[in-house]
Amino acid sequence: MLNVLIVDDEPLALDVLETYIEQMPDLKLAQRCSNALEANEALKNHDIDLMFLDIQMPQLTGIDFVKTLTKPPMIVFTTAYANYAIQGFDLNALDYLLKPISLERFMKAVNKALDHADLQERENHAPSSLESSEFFFVKADKKLVKVNFDDMLYIEGLKDYVIIRLKNSRVITLQTMKSLEEKLPHGRFKRIHRSYIVAMDKILAIEGNMVEVMEKDKPKLLPIGKNYRDELLVLIDKNRL
Repeated sequence: MLNVLIVDDEPLALDVLETYIEQMPDLKLAQRCSNALEANEALKNHDIDLMFLDIQMPQLTGIDFVKTLTKPPMIVFTTAYANYAIQGFDLNALDYLLKPISLERFMKAVNKALDHADLQERENHAPSSLESSEFFFVKADKKLVKVNFDDMLYIEGLKDYVIIRLKNSRVITLQTMKSLEEKLPHGRFKRIHRSYIVAMDKILAIEGNMVEVMEKDKPKLLPIGKNYRDELLVLIDKNRL
C-alpha cells in the first residue's frame, strides 16, 4: 500500500486524481493540497510514498518545490505543458503525466511506482553470501588469488571472462558476470550495465548515463545501461542528502 499526496492548484484536477486513487486498491490518499506550501507541511505530517505534483502553480512551481526537498518521495509530475518533461526527468521523476490524464495512463504510472517500491524493499532485505566478509578468492593464473573488497574499483565482463579492476592492478578470471554478481554484497557493489559492476564507494559522480570512477589517478567513465538505471538510483537515493 502506497500513501499518496496529490498537489494541484486546480480543484478539478485534484478531483480527477482522487477519483482514480479510489479505484486503486494499492493506493491510499493521505491528503490533497492546492500549493507547494501545503504540500511541504503534508510531507512533514504524513509518511508519503508517492506524490502526484502539478508543475505550473502560483508562488512555487512543482519543479522548484522538488528542488527544496532533501528526501523527496517518488514523484509523478502532472502538467498541461509537454515542454517540462526534460526538467522533470532531470529531477529523477518516476513519471510525467500530460493533462488531461486518462485512467489508463494513470494506472501505468502507478504500476511503475509499485514496481519501484517493491525493488527498493527487496534491495533493503536482499541477503548475500559474502555480506560479512571483506575479501574473496578467485582462480586466476592457475592459483587462487585473494581480492579485497576495498581494493576493487569495478568489474568488466568479456564474454566468459571478467576483469576485476583494482586500485593498482587487475585480476582476470574465468567466470560470468552473473555468477560473480550473485556472490558480491548487495548495496556495496552494483551492476550498472551488462558489462560492468561498480563498487558503490568508488563512484565519484553520476552524470547522465555515465558513472565516473578514478582509475590510476585518471577519471574513468562507465556506461549505465537503461535496464539497470532504476536499481542504481534506488541505492543512490539511500545516501543522498
